[in-house]
Amino acid sequence: MTQREKLEKPDWLRIKLTTNGNYAEIKDMMRTKTLHTVCEEARCPNIYECWTNRTATFMILGDICTRACRFCAVKTGLPTELDLQEPERVAEAAEQMGLQHCVVTSVARDDLADGGASIFAATIKAIRKRMPFCRVEVLIPDFMGNWDALQVVMDANPDILNHNIETVERLSDRVRAKAKYKRSIELLKRAKEMKPKIPTKSSIMLGVGEEWDEILQAMDDLRAVDCNILTLGQYLQPTPKHMPIKRYVHPDEFAKLKEEGKKRGFRHVESGPLVRSSYHAHEQTDSAHAAMAAEELIPPNYGLESTGSCASASAGAK
Repeated sequence: MTQREKLEKPDWLRIKLTTNGNYAEIKDMMRTKTLHTVCEEARCPNIYECWTNRTATFMILGDICTRACRFCAVKTGLPTELDLQEPERVAEAAEQMGLQHCVVTSVARDDLADGGASIFAATIKAIRKRMPFCRVEVLIPDFMGNWDALQVVMDANPDILNHNIETVERLSDRVRAKAKYKRSIELLKRAKEMKPKIPTKSSIMLGVGEEWDEILQAMDDLRAVDCNILTLGQYLQPTPKHMPIKRYVHPDEFAKLKEEGKKRGFRHVESGPLVRSSYHAHEQTDSAHAAMAAEELIPPNYGLESTGSCASASAGAK
């Protein structure tokens, strides 16, 4: 598809650009603390809503990714440094924002032996030290299948372990760089085996050429490894250099997919054109925790103890 043949954006994808003092404050905070957010780097369409409501997804390990996925706007190259003080600055910013649910993601750092797992763990611990009642969700890369690195993250007891498969199996090699569909499923499986009580989460973007049955198969693959939370959203081409949109998925189809996900046993499904992995993350977690507690998979107050996290309930669970 040429740029002239580019699909016209439908009305349901129109974004209202509203900001207030919170938006400006958060933007200034990120600059003064030399921090990055995936909201900016990945050109998330929800940045205005989220920042106005004082929520943001921190992106650690710098702003240069060692991979070049065809859908992603984050800069690609060879990172030159590792900032060991970054976890503490993230914790300071989270405290300043008064967060109750903090989402931490990263660029892929294939140049590091552990893929940055130790920095993820240090960030979780730094946030917990300053804010014991703040939930911490991590959205991690695949660490190139280094399961010892995954263990480092799981031993830090995040409240949610998120890893995105991004698309259906047939399109995975075309859409993602270096990441493998089966490896991503294996990561989610091993995370659940390491810490059975920590909810796991994944995301699929639609509009890149997937078929209906392939989406359902991806859901089945995720449920086969007991993935608890699923998000579904519309792919939006960040620049003309990135892969084109094949189609815009109507909100009615997202609604049907949400029902399909619920039928398959996901404890929470967030599905809609502007949904992203960390969009309304706090509400997703509350919903999943309530559903898991109702099934007696976790205690009713899980994640809400005096530690403010899953740490006390899941420590040592493998």
